[in-house]
Amino acid sequence: MGQERVSKANRFSPFISFSREEWRQLRASTPLLLQEEDLARLHGINERVSLAEVEDIYLPLSRLLNLYVGATQNLYEATHKFLGHTGTKVPYIIGIAGSVAVGKSTTARIVQALLSRWPNHPKVDLVTTDGFLFPNAELERRGIMHRKGFPESYNTRRLIQFLADVKSGKPIVEAPVYSHLAYDIVPTEKIVVRQPDIVILEGLNVLQTSAASHAQRPMNIFVSDFFDFSIYVDAPENLIREWYITRFFTLRQTAFRNPESYFHRYASLTDVEAEATASRIWEEINAKNLRENILPTKPRAQLILHKGEGHQVQEVQLRKI
Repeated sequence: MGQERVSKANRFSPFISFSREEWRQLRASTPLLLQEEDLARLHGINERVSLAEVEDIYLPLSRLLNLYVGATQNLYEATHKFLGHTGTKVPYIIGIAGSVAVGKSTTARIVQALLSRWPNHPKVDLVTTDGFLFPNAELERRGIMHRKGFPESYNTRRLIQFLADVKSGKPIVEAPVYSHLAYDIVPTEKIVVRQPDIVILEGLNVLQTSAASHAQRPMNIFVSDFFDFSIYVDAPENLIREWYITRFFTLRQTAFRNPESYFHRYASLTDVEAEATASRIWEEINAKNLRENILPTKPRAQLILHKGEGHQVQEVQLRKI
């Protein structure tokens, strides 16, 4: 398959493309250590990933990442041996980007579960950039509450400091917590990161490099500068829009019914009203953010998962080395 792959690859493209079947074969002998009950805990609201999907897509991915992590660990050891001292343990950082409702959170959880089962890096932490959004009060003060999720709505300076502390091997690093129920930062809660083997950072704009948040960034440092590997979860916009609306309907019947939910007012909408509201939010906020800020970062990823109907990955693109 190697020679055929080389002949099929566009020599002018920075990526090698794999069909689902070609990618599946790269699993080799990687064992599947997840059970149905494990997978049930990793699903998204409207996304049901099958064990077949894990076997075909995520096991080869975990094998690739395991090889990359191992190579990086060896490189650190070689450097410390050269310098003649024992170095501080430095986590391997993986960034996962993509649109709202594309399924990047589910991807992050599955990758975390699979990587934590490899013996050479059992401690894998997952952090989302939601916690680095400015609190609602600050967004209101700046007049950008309607642009929540856009680059300027994040405390990028704080996020970069978090990643710098993690990458420098600091023993304990704290990240803020975001509540999707309250739709706001929870000031009394923190995520504590204690020198894990791997940190997965999942968020909308983790690969973004535009000047939108320039004032917040120290010099020209970007979030992605701290990544050892990056993944972009992709799908046609019409499918993402469909998934977003379907998710909105599900939330209307579940989380929105909680009186403490920020979106409780949507629980009483009729089907017609719910579809109109979800469509409006998609077009005015999420689609705009996708087109302007998220989608343009796709070529910067080292691996792209292209999804089709039913959230099934149809094609994988891996950046050439």
